[in-house]
Amino acid sequence: MSFTYSLILFLLTFIGGSLPLWIKKLNDDAMQYMLAFSGAFLLSMTFLHLLPETFEEIGSKAGLFLLIGFFIQLFIQRFTHGIEHGHMHVHEHEGHKHVPVTSIMLGLSVHAFMEGLPLGFNYRMEATEPALYMAVAAHKIPEAILVTSLILQTSKSMTRTVLALVLFSLITPMSGVLANALGMSYHFIAQLVISLIPIVAGAFIHISTTIFFESGTRHHMLTGKKILAILSGLGIGLLTLIFEHHH
Repeated sequence: MSFTYSLILFLLTFIGGSLPLWIKKLNDDAMQYMLAFSGAFLLSMTFLHLLPETFEEIGSKAGLFLLIGFFIQLFIQRFTHGIEHGHMHVHEHEGHKHVPVTSIMLGLSVHAFMEGLPLGFNYRMEATEPALYMAVAAHKIPEAILVTSLILQTSKSMTRTVLALVLFSLITPMSGVLANALGMSYHFIAQLVISLIPIVAGAFIHISTTIFFESGTRHHMLTGKKILAILSGLGIGLLTLIFEHHH
């Protein structure tokens, strides 16, 4: 089952990420709404599915791992310059922007790999896996759009941009498939993935809350449309609970 999910995740990331190749200038507001939606959705998946699952699985230790994950994400952000929550913190240097592409891609790859690990786990609750895939996809699409825009800007080469996008879109699904295959074969890896789930959940909490704080600051207010985007993210998140009670 997870293979189908992985394939869909790859396609969604790739298709979403290829938008800047077709649309010359993506509307900044549209990006903000997409982020507000994905932040709300990611947060609701984390609180409604990942946390109950991880506390049930490993008990109070999960709290410590959550905290670790939150701060790991803070650290990763030093390399990615905040691209995983939707924009760049790049400093102007003597009038021209210096974009540390290598550092950003490296940080994002680590982040994407971590994000994929919980996808390879077999959950107790039926709705957790599809819910997690949906949350990751909602988060990956704006991320992929930024990756494409970034590489297109700096390398000006269509081939390199598409190649980078393909590789970026592959990391998370491959990490899930790998975690699944290794978890099936080695008990200690399955145990490791169990501890990684709260770590990734902590990172998700960091990313989604940062999206809210930052998407609020640019316009210094939550506009009606932004509130609508957040509410629809939460709404779809809550809808996934319907599937939880079939057990």
